[in-house]
Amino acid sequence: MPQRSTEDALYALTQHIDSKLKQKKIVTMISLDIEGAFDSAWWPAIRVRLAEERCPINIRRVIDSYLRGRRVRVRYAGQEYSKRTTKGCVQGSIGGPILWNLLLDPLLKGLEKRGDYCQAFADDVVLVFDDDTGLEISRRANAALAYVREWGVRNKLKFAPNKTKAMVITKKLKYDSPLLTMGGIDIGLSDEIKVLGLTIDKGLTFNAHVTNTCKKVQGLYKQLCRAAKVSWGLHPQIIKIIYTAVVEPVVLYAASAWAPATKKLGVRKQLNFIQRSFAQKIAKAYRTVSSNSAMILAGILPLDLRVQESAALYMAKRGVFHQLPGDRSIEVKLNYAEQQQEHPACRIAIDYSCLENPPSESTIGHSSDQAFIYTDGSKIEGKVGAAVSIWEGGAEIKSMKLKLESYCTVFQAELYALDAATKWALKCTKSEIWILSDSRSALDLIKSGRVAHPLAYDIRRNIGAVQAQGRTVKLFWIKAHVGNAGNERADSLAKQAALNTKTTATYSACPVSFAKITIRAETQNQWQQRYDEQTTASTTKVFLPNVKAAHKIMVATEITPILTQTLSGHGGFLKYLHRFKLKDSPLCKCGMARDEEPIHLLVECPRFGRQRHEFTSTSF
Repeated sequence: MPQRSTEDALYALTQHIDSKLKQKKIVTMISLDIEGAFDSAWWPAIRVRLAEERCPINIRRVIDSYLRGRRVRVRYAGQEYSKRTTKGCVQGSIGGPILWNLLLDPLLKGLEKRGDYCQAFADDVVLVFDDDTGLEISRRANAALAYVREWGVRNKLKFAPNKTKAMVITKKLKYDSPLLTMGGIDIGLSDEIKVLGLTIDKGLTFNAHVTNTCKKVQGLYKQLCRAAKVSWGLHPQIIKIIYTAVVEPVVLYAASAWAPATKKLGVRKQLNFIQRSFAQKIAKAYRTVSSNSAMILAGILPLDLRVQESAALYMAKRGVFHQLPGDRSIEVKLNYAEQQQEHPACRIAIDYSCLENPPSESTIGHSSDQAFIYTDGSKIEGKVGAAVSIWEGGAEIKSMKLKLESYCTVFQAELYALDAATKWALKCTKSEIWILSDSRSALDLIKSGRVAHPLAYDIRRNIGAVQAQGRTVKLFWIKAHVGNAGNERADSLAKQAALNTKTTATYSACPVSFAKITIRAETQNQWQQRYDEQTTASTTKVFLPNVKAAHKIMVATEITPILTQTLSGHGGFLKYLHRFKLKDSPLCKCGMARDEEPIHLLVECPRFGRQRHEFTSTSF
């Protein structure tokens, strides 16, 4: 479904269970298994469901034609066997999930009417029961399972009791376990259940999930080791891309559901163990390099902090962001179900034209029934403003200066100005209205058919309302700062609105980009505190004491084995080699009675005084 993912389902499930545990309830979770779900979807039941949902007759005929006369063919050893089929949704097709959802929907609504908590994502169905005693849970759960089995029989879907799993989750020390049966077959209780790729254990510790994830990542690392060594193999940038695009998504999957587990020391140790290996490969470092030093040189953040960051960003996208002051809120996407979804044939088509040259009287024409609206947004000195300049007959008749909060973006300011322009167009009486903007990205968003941005949605709705009155709204993109009077006036007003307006901001929705920056800053602060407190990476701390600055430096620097050895202190230095009894003494040969290590060689050692002088004299 649009705007719905497995993470949404898992977050809702874990939050529901956690809320019941806080009420000191006994929670029983049951994961149902449908044998060959998509392949067993019965077509007559799908046809009945289409009729029940009052699907238009033309669409029903199309689906009837799609389902009629389908055959399954198997070819093997030069022979072919063909058989007619009366069931199944083609997996991988666009219509398959829709037909399956249509078929499964009555079961979910029926369970909801019974008062049972159920959740489904495709063919994964989960039931959750809570009560004070196991006996009461047994009564309710067995009744629900009987209802599920009867529904399956009516729709020719078979639920497998042997593969159905159940688990008791509670904080009580003493409790009676529920006895569950389905179709006369007992359902055993498990210590953990895997739902949509997330392993949930009976203590909600998520230790099993972290362990399974680390094993999976360890397998990826073993494959990478074959092609990446310290002195040869894959380039560090390639290894980092693999880590960012493959490893991190595997670990961060459903982070919002299990992020609290990263507060535990055992979970952090597991994540640090697998991350250290990848960081050493990225930095071309020796295996003795510590996790702190390897991660700084590789330019990556600790995985446990990345999990917490991912969970915080997920909540921010849902509108929950505690770093905002007062009554401010996040600018969230419009809910798909709440949008006014008109028929595709009735959806208005909005386009814009590009005016490469400044519009003049010959370009725009001259009519007393025309209005020209110039819009612009500006962010200057950390302040944000937008402006609208309305022109008729070659002169400005009205202007609007709009103030936005300082954390807003220029893109928001451009959209807010266009929104104000369309609202004015809705109230005016001119038959033709031209709206001119220098923001092509904002116009592209308005042009797209389905938009979830609240401002863009309002703009499209306003334009549709104007067109419904029999009037015309035309959108144009013009170049900025090319001498056009209307555009220059709107730009000046936008800067004045940002710098001089003392009133409260008229638009205060915080963009997700600001939340992302704030969350990353908090992550870096935690990483800095951890980096300072731990005793490892002493040599690296001399060169790179600040993790935020270190990230910028290492991103712009080509990583080489020699550079890594110098910044980490783990390399061909006498002090390092003496640790492993490869040299008799750690002292430098310069005679200063100092250990041979990077800091000494770069700053003090007289053997390299000439090179040091030449370098400093040419560099500064």
